[in-house]
Parts: sequence; structure tokens; C-alpha cells
Amino acid sequence: MNSDSESLQSQYLGWLLTDDVKNTDQSVECEENDGVKNLHNEATASKSSEPKLGGTPQTFQLGEIPTVLDRFQTVLKNRLQIQAQDHPPLFPWETQLTEYPDFVDEPSMTLVPSWGWMVQQSKLTLPTRLPERVFQQLLEQCQALVTSSVPLGAKLVQVVENFFPNESQALNDIAGLVLRSTYRSVSTLETMPAIQSDYSDLQPRQQMALSLLAAKQLLENLTLPLSATSPVVEREWLTSVGALNIRVEYQSLGKLTKLLVQAELPVKGSLTLRGSGTLAMTTSSTSGYLNVELGCEQLNPTYTLEVEFPEIDEQPLLFVINPTI
Repeated sequence: MNSDSESLQSQYLGWLLTDDVKNTDQSVECEENDGVKNLHNEATASKSSEPKLGGTPQTFQLGEIPTVLDRFQTVLKNRLQIQAQDHPPLFPWETQLTEYPDFVDEPSMTLVPSWGWMVQQSKLTLPTRLPERVFQQLLEQCQALVTSSVPLGAKLVQVVENFFPNESQALNDIAGLVLRSTYRSVSTLETMPAIQSDYSDLQPRQQMALSLLAAKQLLENLTLPLSATSPVVEREWLTSVGALNIRVEYQSLGKLTKLLVQAELPVKGSLTLRGSGTLAMTTSSTSGYLNVELGCEQLNPTYTLEVEFPEIDEQPLLFVINPTI
């Protein structure tokens, strides 16, 4: 038998006789036929420089190599099958083996609620649409800062600064332009030309301007100002299940002042009205009108209104009410 044949045979036998393969239940036992019983012993002896005294060297014909290959493939296949049974593969989002139902009767009710407030983007006047990821983060930041007492320009910069690190000066400059252009003409945003490019294709300064415009409109949507000349304010917020309509009214009855909130809900939910140390909450099990009110001898500087729809979102939508009476 030539040296090449012996080398190839030894290589496959080395793979075949690893510890992992020998320890599997499905591996082929050494007592099987076809002359494989003594294969391991002979292969081990062939590596030693001192052959057994009186022993006859074991030789193989070239025609036997395919048999070894077939045997190697069979054992390898069995090994992989056992490993797959003992350790099934997981999806990228799984950390352990999970059983899933064959079907879901009511997917909208049983699955994890999504960010149902994001539909409001369709009501914003923007030259191009923001990616959902960007809009969601903007809305989250606006929710976190809507009650802040800092000036609107600084608040806008704080909302978008995480998108543009180390660009505070440029953000301040563009935020000033956004505020001034809106002040000069209330129809500025309505007459703004559309941008054909996607958000990701815009230049950084264009992305800054677009993000600041969106943040300003979101903060305006989430702020409900009241005054002596305008004691009533209304808002509409689109959700994934329909429109939420809110009406806030300031009422004065002698020395007692009262803040009344009326909401038309597209789905069952709750309203929570908070003042300085005071709270009023009401819940509805169906869609329709829901009222909540809070009375006090003197109006507080700010109130907050939380609207919660558990069916569409895990997080409530937060409005701030600013009376200036």
C-alpha cells in the first residue's frame, strides 16, 4: 500500500475516532463487521515506531478507502443529528428554547403593544417623512421634555441633540431659524416645498432642520395653553386605532376654579389629570366620551394630562396644560 493511501486513511480514521464521536450513542460500535473491529488498534500501532513482536502488519487495498469515507460520513451525520436534538437551534431574538402556539385568536390583543402614537406623524407638516425609528425617538424625547420650563429654542435642541452629537452650535443656529421663520408667518410650514429625497439621503444640516421642525410641531401638539381670552383649547391626536380628541376648559365659579377635560376615545382607556399635589383619574371600558375634572382655589402653573390606551401602547401619552389666567 503506498504512502498517500495510508496518509488519507489515517486522516479519516483520526476524525472518526475523536472523543466526541466515540461518546455519542449513535456512533458505530467496533464490533461491527467489514474488518473495522481492529481498525483503531492497528492505526494506533502504525503510529508507533515499535511494532508488536510477532504481529502481522495490517494492510488495506485502495478499494477499501470509499468504505472508510462512507463510514465517516454516517458517523458524522449521526453526531450532528444528536447535537441538533439535544441543543436545537434558536432564533436570533431567543435566549432559550421557547414553545410558540400554533395560532393566535386575537393578535392585536395578545401581542406586545406597539408604539401606537406614531400615526400622528401624518398630521405634521414636513417636507419629507421621517423614518419611524427617528420619529419614535423624537416623540419619546418630546414626552420627556414637554413639562420642562426651559425656553422653546433650548428645548428643541435638547430633543434632537442625541441625533447629532458635537453639533450644538449648528443645532442652535438652525433652531433659531426654525423659531423665527414660524414667527414671521404662520403659513411658512404649510407652504414649504416637498423634498423628494429620503431622510437618510439628506445632508446633516437638512436632517437637523427637519428634526427640529418635527420636534417643534410635536411639542406644540402636546402643549395645551389656556388664557382668559381663550379658556378652551382642543387637540386631535391620531393613533393606530383612530383619532383621540381632547377638549380642555377653564371654568371659574366664584373663588373656585375648575379644570375640565373631555376626551373622545377611539378605544377603551383612562385619563389622569395632575396638578400640584392633586390628582383626578377616570377609566372607560369602551370607546366614547370620558370626562375628568380638577378643582382648586387657584390655578397651578402647570397641569399634566396622561392618556392611556393599553391595547395600542404600553406608554401613556403625556400632555401639559399651561394656564396663563
